[in-house]
Amino acid sequence: MSPSKANLTPVTVDNAASDLAAARRVLSTAAAALESLADCLDADFTRAVGLILGVKGRVIVSGMGKSGHIARKIAATLSSTGTPAYFVHPAEASHGDMGAITRQDALLLLSWGGETAELSDLITYAKRHGLPIIAIGANPDSTLIKAADVKLLLPRAPEACPMGLAPTTSTTMMLSLGDALAVALMERKGFSPDQYRDFHPGGSLGRALVRVSDLMHSGGEIPLAAQGAGMREVLLTMASGRMGCVGIVDGDGNLVGIVTDGDVRRHAEKGFENRAARDVMTRGPQIANPDQLAAEALSLMTEKKITQLFVLEEGGGKPLGILHIHDCLRAGLA
Repeated sequence: MSPSKANLTPVTVDNAASDLAAARRVLSTAAAALESLADCLDADFTRAVGLILGVKGRVIVSGMGKSGHIARKIAATLSSTGTPAYFVHPAEASHGDMGAITRQDALLLLSWGGETAELSDLITYAKRHGLPIIAIGANPDSTLIKAADVKLLLPRAPEACPMGLAPTTSTTMMLSLGDALAVALMERKGFSPDQYRDFHPGGSLGRALVRVSDLMHSGGEIPLAAQGAGMREVLLTMASGRMGCVGIVDGDGNLVGIVTDGDVRRHAEKGFENRAARDVMTRGPQIANPDQLAAEALSLMTEKKITQLFVLEEGGGKPLGILHIHDCLRAGLA
């Protein structure tokens, strides 16, 4: 038996019942608090969204302790959804990090009780330089809430901790309210999937939003030949293009067919090189459009058991590019 398995506590019926009861109590308490928060939102939420939209600089988010961890996440979520934001640690702000705050910024300060001593210097700095403050807290009579230009009050919900001390329900509400602000700002700005992709170029999120136009080959890399071109010319084009195919176009430059290496094998016979492309091509080839998600194009190629798609403009017939299945695989879409 490995040491890791030997150290596992055996699961008993009593332990399981107790653990599940605790977990369900925490989640139920949080759910009730979030419903209460949703019900008590008012015009101050809209004022907070409007204030942030009018900021020319960034949203400086700050909080101490567990509220500080939530503040970091809110700053990250705002930044990744089109609202520039930056977390400043309140204690470090008093020792030089105040210099990260510009006259064009707004402050979003988090404190459940509203009397966090480390926030006092940030509040004083904001008042001295005329920076707007949005406060998230539960005590309407606290120093923070009274100093704020926009007050986002949290309902006085109980903490899920059995002693009622550890920040649990309170931080859940703060986190959710930060998400609500970020989403409302996204919708007011008309934040698009393309913008989201620009902020998330790495990882599965970035790959999921890659479009055909980002991966396709264009210009001189598109292997094309006329319908009347001889197969000798088509084969030379296919060999130089390294795509394993040639697009066949009519007199107006519209795609009417495709010649693949499979077509070449099927039609190989004496005098084959003297035949015209129209006699060998496969008509009505599968296509993609440049704005299509590359993952969708990959799915189509996989379904049809093909390795390339010509890319046509939406509603048009002229080839804008060509996408090979290897381009999708190199981009990590498999």
